[in-house]
Amino acid sequence: MDVYVRLDGQSDLSGQIYRQLRTAIHDGLLRPGDPLPATRELSRRLAVARNTVGVAYERLVAEGYADSRVGSGTYVRTAGL
Repeated sequence: MDVYVRLDGQSDLSGQIYRQLRTAIHDGLLRPGDPLPATRELSRRLAVARNTVGVAYERLVAEGYADSRVGSGTYVRTAGL
């Protein structure tokens, strides 16, 4: 699954990533069970620190939009949306 995230400016980068992924989930572009790009891959594509992407993913997990599986990645949550 290719996810299109575009950054606008240099402020609140993790927030921008979070909001765009959350919108993709709400709009059905990312479906339950779909993997999110690896943090290393997405950070390279966006030219941001890997931690910046990690913060966005942690927020998606904390708010129930995604599940993180150690050694496997982060996936759109399959239940409870």
